[in-house]
Amino acid sequence: MTKLRDPDVAVFLPLNPVVFRILMVLTEGERHGYSIVKEVEKESGGAIAIEPGNLYRSLRKLLAEGIIEESARRPDPSDDDARRRYFRLSALGRRVVRAEAARLDELVRDARARDLLPEPGTAEGLTG
Repeated sequence: MTKLRDPDVAVFLPLNPVVFRILMVLTEGERHGYSIVKEVEKESGGAIAIEPGNLYRSLRKLLAEGIIEESARRPDPSDDDARRRYFRLSALGRRVVRAEAARLDELVRDARARDLLPEPGTAEGLTG
Protein backbone atom coordinates (compact mmCIF):
# COMPACT_ATOMS: atom_id res chain seq x y z
CA MET A 1 0.00 0.00 0.00
CA THR A 2 1.34 3.45 -0.82
CA LYS A 3 1.99 5.93 1.93
CA LEU A 4 -0.54 8.65 2.59
CA ARG A 5 0.86 11.91 1.23
CA ASP A 6 -0.87 14.20 3.72
CA PRO A 7 0.09 13.25 7.29
CA ASP A 8 -2.48 15.71 8.71
CA VAL A 9 -5.34 13.54 7.45
CA ALA A 10 -3.89 10.14 8.39
CA VAL A 11 -5.32 10.39 11.92
CA PHE A 12 -8.87 10.49 10.49
CA LEU A 13 -8.59 7.38 8.31
CA PRO A 14 -10.18 4.99 7.71
CA LEU A 15 -13.54 6.74 7.76
CA ASN A 16 -16.74 5.08 8.87
CA PRO A 17 -18.78 4.36 5.68
CA VAL A 18 -21.65 6.61 6.84
CA VAL A 19 -19.25 9.47 7.57
CA PHE A 20 -17.61 8.98 4.18
CA ARG A 21 -21.04 9.21 2.50
CA ILE A 22 -21.86 12.38 4.46
CA LEU A 23 -18.58 13.98 3.38
CA MET A 24 -19.08 12.93 -0.24
CA VAL A 25 -22.49 14.63 -0.24
CA LEU A 26 -20.90 17.80 1.16
CA THR A 27 -18.37 17.88 -1.69
CA GLU A 28 -21.29 19.13 -3.81
CA GLY A 29 -21.86 22.15 -1.57
CA GLU A 30 -23.62 23.26 1.58
CA ARG A 31 -26.47 21.12 2.88
CA HIS A 32 -28.76 20.98 5.87
CA GLY A 33 -29.18 17.78 7.86
CA TYR A 34 -32.35 16.46 6.24
CA SER A 35 -30.91 17.12 2.79
CA ILE A 36 -27.77 15.16 3.72
CA VAL A 37 -29.88 12.21 4.93
CA LYS A 38 -31.99 12.13 1.76
CA GLU A 39 -28.97 12.40 -0.57
CA VAL A 40 -27.04 9.64 1.25
CA GLU A 41 -30.11 7.42 1.03
CA LYS A 42 -30.51 8.18 -2.69
CA GLU A 43 -26.82 7.68 -3.55
CA SER A 44 -26.64 4.41 -1.62
CA GLY A 45 -29.75 3.07 -3.33
CA GLY A 46 -31.49 2.97 0.04
CA ALA A 47 -28.79 0.79 1.61
CA ILE A 48 -27.84 3.53 4.08
CA ALA A 49 -30.62 5.18 6.07
CA ILE A 50 -29.19 7.58 8.65
CA GLU A 51 -31.25 8.11 11.79
CA PRO A 52 -31.38 11.75 12.98
CA GLY A 53 -29.52 10.99 16.23
CA ASN A 54 -26.71 9.28 14.33
CA LEU A 55 -26.52 12.10 11.78
CA TYR A 56 -26.26 14.87 14.35
CA ARG A 57 -23.81 12.90 16.48
CA SER A 58 -21.63 12.48 13.37
CA LEU A 59 -21.99 16.15 12.42
CA ARG A 60 -21.02 17.30 15.95
CA LYS A 61 -17.90 15.11 15.82
CA LEU A 62 -16.96 16.34 12.33
CA LEU A 63 -17.45 19.95 13.47
CA ALA A 64 -15.27 19.40 16.55
CA GLU A 65 -12.54 17.83 14.40
CA GLY A 66 -12.63 20.72 11.93
CA ILE A 67 -13.63 18.47 9.02
CA ILE A 68 -16.85 20.38 8.39
CA GLU A 69 -17.99 23.90 9.21
CA GLU A 70 -21.36 25.40 9.89
CA SER A 71 -22.35 27.94 7.28
CA ALA A 72 -23.55 31.38 8.36
CA ARG A 73 -25.14 31.90 4.94
CA ARG A 74 -28.85 31.19 4.77
CA PRO A 75 -31.20 30.84 1.83
CA ASP A 76 -34.13 33.18 1.40
CA PRO A 77 -36.40 32.63 4.46
CA SER A 78 -39.39 32.12 2.18
CA ASP A 79 -37.57 29.14 0.63
CA ASP A 80 -36.29 27.60 3.85
CA ASP A 81 -36.90 26.82 7.51
CA ALA A 82 -34.99 29.21 9.80
CA ARG A 83 -34.25 26.34 12.22
CA ARG A 84 -32.12 24.49 9.68
CA ARG A 85 -28.36 24.45 10.13
CA TYR A 86 -26.22 24.27 7.00
CA PHE A 87 -22.89 22.48 6.82
CA ARG A 88 -19.99 22.48 4.36
CA LEU A 89 -16.62 20.81 4.05
CA SER A 90 -13.64 22.66 5.49
CA ALA A 91 -10.31 22.67 3.65
CA LEU A 92 -9.21 19.85 5.97
CA GLY A 93 -12.44 17.98 5.26
CA ARG A 94 -11.84 18.14 1.53
CA ARG A 95 -8.35 16.66 2.04
CA VAL A 96 -9.76 13.94 4.32
CA VAL A 97 -12.49 12.84 1.90
CA ARG A 98 -10.02 12.81 -1.00
CA ALA A 99 -7.53 10.75 1.01
CA GLU A 100 -10.24 8.24 1.94
CA ALA A 101 -11.35 7.96 -1.70
CA ALA A 102 -7.73 7.33 -2.72
CA ARG A 103 -7.33 4.74 0.05
CA LEU A 104 -10.45 2.89 -1.06
CA ASP A 105 -9.41 3.10 -4.71
CA GLU A 106 -6.12 1.44 -3.85
CA LEU A 107 -7.93 -1.35 -2.00
CA VAL A 108 -10.21 -1.95 -4.98
CA ARG A 109 -7.22 -2.05 -7.35
CA ASP A 110 -5.57 -4.64 -5.08
CA ALA A 111 -8.79 -6.70 -5.05
CA ARG A 112 -8.95 -6.61 -8.85
CA ALA A 113 -5.31 -7.68 -9.09
CA ARG A 114 -6.29 -10.76 -7.07
CA ASP A 115 -9.28 -11.47 -9.34
CA LEU A 116 -11.71 -10.72 -6.52
CA LEU A 117 -13.58 -8.15 -8.62
CA PRO A 118 -14.15 -7.90 -12.37
CA GLU A 119 -12.38 -5.17 -14.29
CA PRO A 120 -14.53 -2.06 -14.85
CA GLY A 121 -16.73 -2.30 -17.93
CA THR A 122 -16.73 -6.09 -18.07
CA ALA A 123 -19.88 -8.20 -17.76
CA GLU A 124 -18.12 -10.81 -15.64
CA GLY A 125 -19.78 -11.78 -12.41
CA LEU A 126 -17.96 -12.90 -9.31
CA THR A 127 -17.12 -16.55 -9.32
CA GLY A 128 -16.29 -18.80 -6.41
